[in-house]
Amino acid sequence: MNRSIIAITIAALGFIIGLGLLGSAVKNRNKADNTISVTGLGTNKFTSDLIAWSGNFSRNSFELKSAYDELANDKKVIENYLISKGIPKGEMVFSAVDIQKQFNYGSDANGRSIQTFNGYQLSQTVSIDSKDVAKVENLSRNITEIINLGIEFTSSPPNYFYTKLADVKHQMIADATKDAKQRAEKIAENAGAKLGNLKKATMGVTQITAPNSTEEYSYGGTFNTSSKDKEASITIKLEYQVN
Repeated sequence: MNRSIIAITIAALGFIIGLGLLGSAVKNRNKADNTISVTGLGTNKFTSDLIAWSGNFSRNSFELKSAYDELANDKKVIENYLISKGIPKGEMVFSAVDIQKQFNYGSDANGRSIQTFNGYQLSQTVSIDSKDVAKVENLSRNITEIINLGIEFTSSPPNYFYTKLADVKHQMIADATKDAKQRAEKIAENAGAKLGNLKKATMGVTQITAPNSTEEYSYGGTFNTSSKDKEASITIKLEYQVN
């Protein structure tokens, strides 16, 4: 008899404790669901302060030494020209000479493929990185002056960069965080609740495009280098507890 009473008592206590734990779990679950997730945006427009430009020049000849001597002379002419335009010699970087054999391809009287040696092509690249953006930008647009010196020269479009991008990112993160918090506060206010503690913060990738462009954002971030003027943006997602 006593054993039965003890067993019933233990079972009853277990049932009561179980109900208490279940109630606590439900309460905590409902509390966890009372959250607000918002996304804030930070943007910044800026102008590049560093330009990178390059050009390629070449010579063709059946004699390797002749082609090399002509290319070496072209290098001196280009170097002097750039110096005359105010480009310091220390900002010029000339690549190693690239040598390619040239062939003409055709068929013989029997229809078999043949190739005929057509000389050597030697080429070299000159690159300039400068903070004098306007000067190098103007230089890249007037390569006909180099061509008029008798040099076969091809100019590449310049690339633009910003050396203080880290500072821009820090400010955008601050702005995006502030924007997200203001959105969360407004949502909570309209719902008649109060914003609680921050539970989670997630930062998106930096997107840098030309202003008013149709460039698409990418998952890993976009970094435009073709435009001197740029617009950067970043998102911050915040999750708050709501009381």
